Amino acid sequence: MHADKFYLDISERRLFLRVLDIAFVVLALYVLHTFFEFDYFDFSNPNSTLWISTLVIYLLVFGEIFEMYDLRVASDKYLTLRSVVITVFFSTFLYVFTPVISPLLPSNRLQLAYFSLTLLFSILFNRLLYIQLIFSPRFLKNILLVAESSQLEGLVASIQNKSANKIVAYVSNAEIANNDTMNFTAISTAKLGEIVKKEGINEIVVSSNLHKFITPTLNKQLIALFEKGLVIRSADNFIEEETHRISEAQLTTDFYNYFTFSKSHQNNLYLAFRRFMDVFFSVIGILVFMALIPFIFLGNVLASKGPLLYTQERVGKRGKKFKIIKFRSMVVNAEGNGVEWAQKNDPRVTLFGRILRKTRIDEIPQFINVLKGDMSLIGPRPERPEFVELLEKELPFYAIRHVVKPGLTGWAQVMYPYAHTVDDQHKKLMYDLYYIKERNLLMDLKIIIKTISTILFFRGT
Repeated sequence: MHADKFYLDISERRLFLRVLDIAFVVLALYVLHTFFEFDYFDFSNPNSTLWISTLVIYLLVFGEIFEMYDLRVASDKYLTLRSVVITVFFSTFLYVFTPVISPLLPSNRLQLAYFSLTLLFSILFNRLLYIQLIFSPRFLKNILLVAESSQLEGLVASIQNKSANKIVAYVSNAEIANNDTMNFTAISTAKLGEIVKKEGINEIVVSSNLHKFITPTLNKQLIALFEKGLVIRSADNFIEEETHRISEAQLTTDFYNYFTFSKSHQNNLYLAFRRFMDVFFSVIGILVFMALIPFIFLGNVLASKGPLLYTQERVGKRGKKFKIIKFRSMVVNAEGNGVEWAQKNDPRVTLFGRILRKTRIDEIPQFINVLKGDMSLIGPRPERPEFVELLEKELPFYAIRHVVKPGLTGWAQVMYPYAHTVDDQHKKLMYDLYYIKERNLLMDLKIIIKTISTILFFRGT
């Protein structure tokens, strides 16, 4: 009774894009060399394997930085064109200037243009196929949702929002109002096997925090389907794996049953490496900070008169307070009426300050805090004591984020926009807690790459 409908989940779609990008590029270069006397990339050369490997690495690294493998971008023609053009430009530029591991520059420089255009059009051709074929509903994962009515809307928003998933049916004790895309079945009459067969279900997602909702009869049906190989996951597990944030249902009085620290939390080798990287990049960051001071000073004099730098009290690891250092981006005496959240298009931010914030240049002096050990390169962003006091009252588990050092950047910062309200902070907290639970070197690398994307696409506050 396992559904035979073929689908591609999120990780498979990203792998599909990466593999076919490279395959189309290599094939296009081979055709160009074989039939059009393209000498720059000679496949008969003994070093051709090294050349291909180098090109693949450049394309994958820059593709990750410029979001070519973000499924939201991959499903949009304009965003895809932008990402592919930028990726090809930087890949070609670096490839040309590393002749030891790439072909020597050709005597006919026009061949470099052919090379670049070949990369561009071969990748764009693959992306057009993806948008027209793979992104179509026929390859989405069909999901059956089993949940109590009060949870339905939140679960639908979390699950349906992912580009590889489609809720085609749901079983509950009440029907969702104004719904014409999902088939409803009352829990009292549900025959899951028939629904799976009729709707071509690939996976069942079950609400996990209301055990009485799952009747013995329904439980037997779930066991029978599980035995036949159908994927069945709890809603909490699904949300965490698909959205990369903690499910709020885990944050209860027995949270310790679901929420644990990452193994890296007490891994001395990992922590020592993190500190080494903090010191190494802090030194580089401070040198950049010193080099920027004359330019920032000039911009500050012309468009943001007042002190160049400012310090502000923040809450760090284990609740310890420290002074954060930033380039000033707001008017002098911006909080004359008291502490308040920064807002989108905040009138207190100066014209020059907006540039500093968009490019994240205002954060560069914080490398001094990182070198001192108050902060790390990666971690939850440190908040004001006044806001922490408020948030700990509104969000009982907010204090957990103080178990690690705050960071210049973090998982919540690259996954969610700037927080203007308590509700925004609540959502960002779910990402911070996910980082604390899962953090490792690979995740740290993802955050760095996403931070670079944020800076390059001017997504600062």
